[in-house]
Amino acid sequence: MTDTARTARAGVPERPTLDGIEETWARRWQEDGTYAFDRTRAAVRGHGAAADAPIPDGRGQDVYAIDTPPPTVSGELHMGHVFSYTHTDMVARFQRMRGRTVFYPMGWDDNGLPTERRVQNVYGVRPDPALPYDPDWRPPAAPVSDDARKNPTTISRRNFIELCELLTAEDEKVFEALWRRLGLSVDWSLTYTTIGRVARATSQRAFLRNLARGEAYQAEAPTLWDVGFATAVAQAELEDRERPGAYHRLRFHAPDGREVLIDTTRPELLPACVALVCQPGDERYADLVGGTVRTPVFGVEVPVRAHPLADPAKGTGIAMVCTFGDLADVTWWRELQLDTRVVIGRDGRLLPEPPAGVPAEPYAALAGQTVNGARRTIVELLADAGDLVGEPRPITHPVKFYERGDRPLEIVSTRQWYLRNGGRDAGLRDDLLARGRELHWVPEHMRHRYEHWVGGLTGDWLVSRQRFFGVPVPVWYRLDDAGEPDWSQPLTPDESMLPVDPTSEPPPGFAEEQRGVPGGFVGDPDVLDTWATSSLTPQIVGGWETDPDLFRRVFPMDLRPQGHDIIRTWLFSTVVRSHLEFGVLPWRDVELSGWILDPDRKKMSKSKGNVVTPMGLLEQHGSDAVRYWAANGKPGMDLSFDPAQIKVGRRLATKLLNASKFVLGLGAADALRAPDNSGSARRDLELSATAPLDTAMLAELSGVVAAATTAFDGYDHTAALMATEAFFWRFCDDYIELVKERAYGTGPGADSARAALATALSVQLRLFAPVLPFVTEEVWSWWRYGSVHRATWPTTYEVGRAVRGPADPELLRLAADALGQVRRAKSERKLSMKAEVPLAEALGPAALLDRLTLVADDLRSAGRIAKLDLLPDRTTELVIACAF
Repeated sequence: MTDTARTARAGVPERPTLDGIEETWARRWQEDGTYAFDRTRAAVRGHGAAADAPIPDGRGQDVYAIDTPPPTVSGELHMGHVFSYTHTDMVARFQRMRGRTVFYPMGWDDNGLPTERRVQNVYGVRPDPALPYDPDWRPPAAPVSDDARKNPTTISRRNFIELCELLTAEDEKVFEALWRRLGLSVDWSLTYTTIGRVARATSQRAFLRNLARGEAYQAEAPTLWDVGFATAVAQAELEDRERPGAYHRLRFHAPDGREVLIDTTRPELLPACVALVCQPGDERYADLVGGTVRTPVFGVEVPVRAHPLADPAKGTGIAMVCTFGDLADVTWWRELQLDTRVVIGRDGRLLPEPPAGVPAEPYAALAGQTVNGARRTIVELLADAGDLVGEPRPITHPVKFYERGDRPLEIVSTRQWYLRNGGRDAGLRDDLLARGRELHWVPEHMRHRYEHWVGGLTGDWLVSRQRFFGVPVPVWYRLDDAGEPDWSQPLTPDESMLPVDPTSEPPPGFAEEQRGVPGGFVGDPDVLDTWATSSLTPQIVGGWETDPDLFRRVFPMDLRPQGHDIIRTWLFSTVVRSHLEFGVLPWRDVELSGWILDPDRKKMSKSKGNVVTPMGLLEQHGSDAVRYWAANGKPGMDLSFDPAQIKVGRRLATKLLNASKFVLGLGAADALRAPDNSGSARRDLELSATAPLDTAMLAELSGVVAAATTAFDGYDHTAALMATEAFFWRFCDDYIELVKERAYGTGPGADSARAALATALSVQLRLFAPVLPFVTEEVWSWWRYGSVHRATWPTTYEVGRAVRGPADPELLRLAADALGQVRRAKSERKLSMKAEVPLAEALGPAALLDRLTLVADDLRSAGRIAKLDLLPDRTTELVIACAF
């Protein structure tokens, strides 16, 4: 039974309260399936398409599918999560009330480096693939001591993965509890994880199809390497951090005895030097280009080459090319076809043996040292040789880091898997830029970030990682008679076998006993980058190849909500995968969230220690109050964390509760007939609004409905809230005060007031429902059937049906202005608002006073005016003069 079938009304409680309504309604929504996705209402584009029909470029218009961001399960949710996920939930609630069948899943991003790091810190363990699985091993009580973290226990890869699964399962329960408390209207039966069986199979299937089409390939190449995590990282995962360093001026020697001076921040890479480069046409070095020079200390002869990327204004204008110090080195090495002399290993230390052509004696002083240690040693050697010019000059400069790492990246030569993404294919790059132009961006200017990223790619997407808790690369390699892998012909599984783990399962046609022996096989030890799986979230949750019926109903999806800081990673990679597999965008719209800033206007983040966790705020102020704060932030715009704004939201929710009770106490509940199961309010003609003040209020409300609808359609929830909230306060402060005396009475005037009050309350509850789901559901249950969140979104037609006769929205403002002046007169005399006014005179243009006569009775009642005289054309504006 769905929530819309609820037939009992709760009635107005004696003392309404916001306390406890989150638990009550979260439980009720789950029990009644209020937000359940009903695929029987989700049409397939073309209706009745064959099971093997190609993917369409859209679905039936009654579906609204959301590609919900799966939060990383490696810590705590913070206010930034609350901010962005509330935005998505408001969209889902609005679309549901508009009659769309909303597909709103929730996922947990639980694979990858963040989870591994959290498990290592919580349990004080470290995986070692060489160790056998121990089924009897049990983790220590968590959290462990700092000493245990510094001296971790070594366990097998499989034991480590089981520990990751255990911890993420517990974290996911905490996350779900917070999301339910916040009121996210997701269908919890559509929950998935990025390490679950379905996700692993989907990720491996997509990879194998990329491989079959030549879009995935393996190569031995310079690789960005995080020494701390001991894994390769992709270009999209880099960030620059300002770090102290020093320029060292080194003296190279030309054959004719000329000295060539080089400035470098990485003197420890001197044994890896393979060339010097200068700008073509630089007259200072033109005579050197094409010749050679000798390196200091080592005396290795290296060529001097010209390249347009050399900056004549940087340092001495001629640079040392090493394999590899930075990405510029990689470019020069590749385009100038230079030699390779690798000196830094995967552990971040200099290799024990020198590269070919480098003398062993001077290199021995560097072998095995860390980068910093080798730097100190080479500086001493340069000074002793007389080839260090002057003292090192301190600087602060940007250094490349992995976004989650704490040590500078190195570049080492490794064999990795890559996926084509336009970085080296101009045609594919143009196609992906065109996809960006097809996409509807909210806000539109964010498209430029996408285009800047795609246009600036320098290589393909590195998708393999040397880690443990991730989706295994689904390939094996034959071993030749010498036991060496044949990288050129990877063995792949049939898709029906997926998911597979090549480190524990043999390939088709082999037995486990053949693992690691000549003539046998070896499994690929790597896992796929977490983005390689997260880029498939529409396919994972949509049932690609596992539930074709569902997939045809929800894919391509309608909305991708996400942060603007991961356009280059999650958004772009998802576009790449959908373009390569289906030739379409994965969604129609993308809504970008901004950042949450602290009071000093700095981004909130765990690393800065300025994060505010949300559960305490939700418990203290209520979920609707926190959602109200979030709704005040527009898409793409940063928002300051402001507890005062949350308190405003609490006051609004409280006022909505109390004003609703008052309105219903005036008899509004009896003014509407019982609704049908759609939740729309049908009215008897004799209970329409006929009094001028009532029709004026409804005319203004009709404009609010139009404005809020347009705003929500354009993903501008802030504008929708502002319009609704501004009207609500006028409704409470002015209209209710003006009309309540009449509503207490009998006859046509009272019927008109109650009809207008009932219509206004019903409409406003639905306008507020996407932002304030708990209090609106609470009030709705007092007098309406079903759930407000399954009720029909209000329309101007609906409001207009409640009106009989002329409707002038300015009339309410005129009456409110007049009443406001009466109130000010009492306040200035320090009188109660209930004080009688023996005489009030209304001055103003005659036409204005003629309109005021239409609401004069309501004004006299609200202002407790015994006599109201109209004095036309005495002033140019309305003036109410009170005599006491």
